[in-house]
Amino acid sequence: MEFNSQQPIYLQIAEMICERIVLKQFREDERILSVREMAVQLEVNPNTVMRTFEFLQGKEIINNKRGVGYFVAADGISKAGDLLKTEFVQVKLPQFFKTARLLAISPEELQELYAKFINNTDVQK
Repeated sequence: MEFNSQQPIYLQIAEMICERIVLKQFREDERILSVREMAVQLEVNPNTVMRTFEFLQGKEIINNKRGVGYFVAADGISKAGDLLKTEFVQVKLPQFFKTARLLAISPEELQELYAKFINNTDVQK
């Protein structure tokens, strides 16, 4: 995973996990990777993954079954989607609109570009 220096790594990992949950790669009530497994896979410090898991637990997206591991919460798909949507609407979309305005891209052009994107993109990727 490539990390962006503009955002804390634990939040980037949380976003990746939420995307997997929304895409149902991690299903509700299903065990996810352990802290150590994920740290090795992502090549990060286990403390960073632990911080991510604590953040997601606080948002009630995952829960810890002591001695067993971390699991996607019963309504984790919905809550993960809500978290991603909030981040998109409050942070990414305003940046996008600012750039579009700066470059004088009209709403019609944006609509056309979005339609092309949707027709040529598989959201699962």
